[in-house]
Amino acid sequence: MHNMSRNLLIYFAVLMAVLVGCTSTTPTPKPRGYFNIKFPEKKYQKYAGSCPFTFDYPVYANMNPDSDKNAQPCWNNLVFPQFNGRLHLTYHQIHSPQEFSKLVEYARELAFKHTIKANAIDQKLVNFPDRKVYGIYYAIDGNAASSVQFFLTDSAKNYFRGALYFNERPQYDSIQPVVNFIKKDIDVMINSFRWKN
Repeated sequence: MHNMSRNLLIYFAVLMAVLVGCTSTTPTPKPRGYFNIKFPEKKYQKYAGSCPFTFDYPVYANMNPDSDKNAQPCWNNLVFPQFNGRLHLTYHQIHSPQEFSKLVEYARELAFKHTIKANAIDQKLVNFPDRKVYGIYYAIDGNAASSVQFFLTDSAKNYFRGALYFNERPQYDSIQPVVNFIKKDIDVMINSFRWKN
């Protein structure tokens, strides 16, 4: 009988310890987790196709002609296969000041269309008068479909636009390291951009 009382007492003590341990409301901090992404070494090659412009782009990206049925000549996708992303590149020849104004306004509309999901949209002027390369660079922070958009022009007859997209649901915290990595490639592209004529 004495053993039974002792066993019962131990049972209740263990039960109380478990119940008290399970009802703790103290939050437990969890360590922040990050993806282990292997970034390739930065190395560039020159794009010098039959289009009226040239620029440097990374060797770890593939330049593919745009396969969309409405694609025009000199429309390309710079594909980053290891990041499941692409930089969509379009070119338009400008025939009038009205057409130029429409293209610039359209670029602004496309960038600010992401206002609903974006935390912020920063604009930076691109200005290389020695090369006649002008434009606006839009950095879009947050869970927007596109993280970077830009256009470049000579303000007379050429207009070039780029927009970065990933082929997955945008989760800015997850893709931020990749976006920062590709932004450096876009900076190289813009800084090396030249019109051929």
